[in-house]
Amino acid sequence: MLLASKWKDYQLLDCGFGMKYERWGQYTLVRPDPQVIWPGKHSGEWSEFDACYHRSNAGGGQWEYRRKLPEQWTICYGDLTFKIKPTGFKHTGLFPEQAVNWDWIQQKVQHAPRAPHVLNLFGYTGGATVAAAKAGAQVCHVDAAKGMVQWCRENAELSDIPHDRIRYIVDDCLKFVQREAKRGKRYDAVIMDPPSYGRGKEGETWKLEKHLWELLQAVNEILAEQPLFFLINSYTTGLSPTVTENLLREILEGRGGTFSSGEIGIPIQHDGKVLPCGIYGRWEQ
Repeated sequence: MLLASKWKDYQLLDCGFGMKYERWGQYTLVRPDPQVIWPGKHSGEWSEFDACYHRSNAGGGQWEYRRKLPEQWTICYGDLTFKIKPTGFKHTGLFPEQAVNWDWIQQKVQHAPRAPHVLNLFGYTGGATVAAAKAGAQVCHVDAAKGMVQWCRENAELSDIPHDRIRYIVDDCLKFVQREAKRGKRYDAVIMDPPSYGRGKEGETWKLEKHLWELLQAVNEILAEQPLFFLINSYTTGLSPTVTENLLREILEGRGGTFSSGEIGIPIQHDGKVLPCGIYGRWEQ
């Protein structure tokens, strides 16, 4: 398992009883997490949280605020800066465990023979996009949600990314890739975080088990002759890391390079346990 252990502005303080207690900069949040099925010990500090997200039996949920928080604030990871904003779906706009992938992406970009062209599909608020662009890559960021693409723009500005280094696209990922193939566009590296289920810009339905292979085949058509890396990240429950590696092997087996897969997680400060937070599959030259 790869651990996101280099954070200074974020900490996973404790976990237990289906909840996690986190520090985001100077503010502490308590949120549900389906992986936390152990009881935990809940130290006295839990009573001092700033906000807690409570799920509703009818779906969704809401935040309980112990003190007034700013609508949004920022945290840093190295030379990257991100906007944090509690949303109605318990998320904050950032998945801190992804720092292990940001480090890997930046290392690959910095050691490339030239500035690579990177495609980030299902790019969300742009953590990987900003990391790649900060390291010197030209990045195309694609997401079907206009608000998420705008959030990526804000993160890029906060991280002092030159305006011409990121291309922002609001579109269905598969349709965009298919059009790029027709235009003869080529990319040196691909990052993708496909959801289990979703809808595209025009209401297109996405199901990972049905559409991921089709997307991978389309992406293979726009890879450069000598690509640099390919990363699949996933939070789909029950999906084995080996599956992501097998998919990459089907697409890239004849290109040389090395394959790897596994889990990513965050260390829990209170007792040294680890919270698993998703899986990855990687290919690299």
